[in-house]
Amino acid sequence: MSNKIYQLFEYFYLVMAAFSAYLVYENWTDNRNRAYLFLFFMVVAVFMFFFKRNFRRKFQEHQKDQNRK
Repeated sequence: MSNKIYQLFEYFYLVMAAFSAYLVYENWTDNRNRAYLFLFFMVVAVFMFFFKRNFRRKFQEHQKDQNRK
């Protein structure tokens, strides 16, 4: 059950990145500084998605190894 929740949070980061990309697109011509801020949020959200996914997979492998012993 908890692995499903962790996966859900991973994809939440992708949703946040997509929303930030939309805000970058909307603010690019009017307010460039705000667009750069949301561009930063987008990059961080994508990084967090891959970081959390990698960490979850390592944790699952560790649990499988523990169960085998």
